[in-house]
Amino acid sequence: MSHHLDSPIARKDPRLDITDLYVFRGERGTVFVTNHSHSLAGDDVPRGLHPEGTYEFKIDVGGDAVEDLTYRFTFGDRDEQGTQAYQVRRLAGPEARDASAAGTPIAQGRTGETVDLDGGGRAWVGEAGDPFWIEPDVLHAVGKAFHEGTTVDLSGWDPAEAKNAFAGHTVYSIVLEIADEELLPAAGPDRRVGVWGLASLATDAGGRRPVNRAGLPMIHPLFTQFDEDLGDRLNTNLPAEDLEIHGATVAAMVSGVVRAYGTAEDPEDYARAVVYKIFPNVLPYTIGTPASFGFAGWNGRSLTDNAPDVMFSFACDIPVTIGITRRSVTSEPTRTFPYVPPAP
Repeated sequence: MSHHLDSPIARKDPRLDITDLYVFRGERGTVFVTNHSHSLAGDDVPRGLHPEGTYEFKIDVGGDAVEDLTYRFTFGDRDEQGTQAYQVRRLAGPEARDASAAGTPIAQGRTGETVDLDGGGRAWVGEAGDPFWIEPDVLHAVGKAFHEGTTVDLSGWDPAEAKNAFAGHTVYSIVLEIADEELLPAAGPDRRVGVWGLASLATDAGGRRPVNRAGLPMIHPLFTQFDEDLGDRLNTNLPAEDLEIHGATVAAMVSGVVRAYGTAEDPEDYARAVVYKIFPNVLPYTIGTPASFGFAGWNGRSLTDNAPDVMFSFACDIPVTIGITRRSVTSEPTRTFPYVPPAP
C-alpha cells in the first residue's frame, strides 16, 4: 500500500483517504492526481468523494514546505446515477494556507466528464482502475521489520507466487492538468516545486480538520503498519513540521533495520540521511520534465513508477523487491487525458 487505508481515520471513511499522489508531465502541462475511495474498503461503505470534504493539491515554490498555491476541489452529494457535481478553486499566496479562504472559482462540472479551465488546463474526476501494485506478503514483512528493528523476513515467501493485492480494484481519481502558462510564472526560474495532497473534513465548529496527507509514496507502509497512532499523526501535521515532530521516531526505525542488515558502517548516520531525504514529506518535481520516481532520483511520480521497490530498498539500505511489476495491474494508464486507467 502506498497510502491505502493507512490509518483509523482514513478507514472510517475511505472517501477521505488518499491512496496515492502522482505528479507528471501531461499533454498540456503538469498533471496532478490523487486517488481516493478504494474498492478494497468493501461494499458497505460510501463511494465517491465526501460532500463535506475538501480535496487539495498543495504546491510549494519556495522550498520551505509551505504552500504558495492550492487547487481545491469540493463536491456535492451523489445522485441516483452515482455522479457528483464539483467545483475547483485556486488559492494563491496567504490564501493558499487558509482553510477558510474562498479563493477564485476556476471550474465546475460533474464526475465522469472532462472540464476545461481558462488558460488551457482541464480537470476530470471519476472512477478509475487503481494503477498501484503491491505484494501483500512483502508489504507486511517490511512493515514488521521496521516495527521490530530486524531484517525483512521473506523466508516463507515464494517470488513465483507473488500477486498484486490491488488487481481488479478501483479508486476515485481527481485529475488536474495545469498549463505551463499558469504554473511556470509561479514556480520561478528553476521550475522546481514541491507537491502534496490533503483531504480535510468540515467540523461542527465550522473549520476544517485534516484527515489524510500524501507526498512521497510508501511512507506509511514503511513506518506505520504497526503504529496506527503514528499514521494518524503523520496525516495531520504540516509538512514543514515533519522533521521536528517525526524525525527521531523514524530515524530510530531505520537505524534498527540497517543495523540488523549490517550494510552501513554507521546505521544512525544512514538513518539521518534517510530522514532528511523524506522529510518534509513533499513530492519534488521540475515543471516541464519527464516524471520519474526511481533509484536514480525522485522527480514527480508517474502512474507506472515502481515506488515499492525504490522506497523499500532505500529505507533498508539493501535491495528489496516485491516480485511484481506494472504488468500486474488489471488495466493500464493511458497516454491521453485523463491518463488514469479505465475502471475494470
